Amino acid sequence: MHNEDENDYISKSELKRESEALQKLGQRLVNLSPSELKQVPLSESLAEAIKLAHKISNKHEALRRQMQYIGKLMRFEDAEPIEAALDVLANKHQAATHAFHQLELLRDKLISEGDSAISQLIETQPQLERQKLRQLVRQAAKEAAGNKPPKAARELFKYLREMTIEK
Repeated sequence: MHNEDENDYISKSELKRESEALQKLGQRLVNLSPSELKQVPLSESLAEAIKLAHKISNKHEALRRQMQYIGKLMRFEDAEPIEAALDVLANKHQAATHAFHQLELLRDKLISEGDSAISQLIETQPQLERQKLRQLVRQAAKEAAGNKPPKAARELFKYLREMTIEK
């Protein structure tokens, strides 16, 4: 054997690992919704194969074969832009979840601290209406004290979400 042949040799196990990794990437693509798929750079044949996998999702063996076919098509794709697009989609979801939790914490702080927290919030978010905030916070505190359903707290959260999320 020449030196070049030794460097070009890829073990069967390595090929199998690469194939399985591409198949897992294909599975991630199949799990996306159609609107999310539009944001991922795919070849026409791969997009059609994924669309077909969506249609046969209730037939186990057919889906398994389709996933193998998608894995085969993935060998001809550039995986890096696809993985980058999937990471962006995942980060959007994580960012939205984080923003949701921050709004929940803000709502709870407003209910527990009252007017001082409202004043601080109005300084940073001048588009909010002080009177409406005070009214919702008072109602939410009253409901919490009386062990009633948190209707006003939900309204407060909804108002904060509508007014503070950048459009």
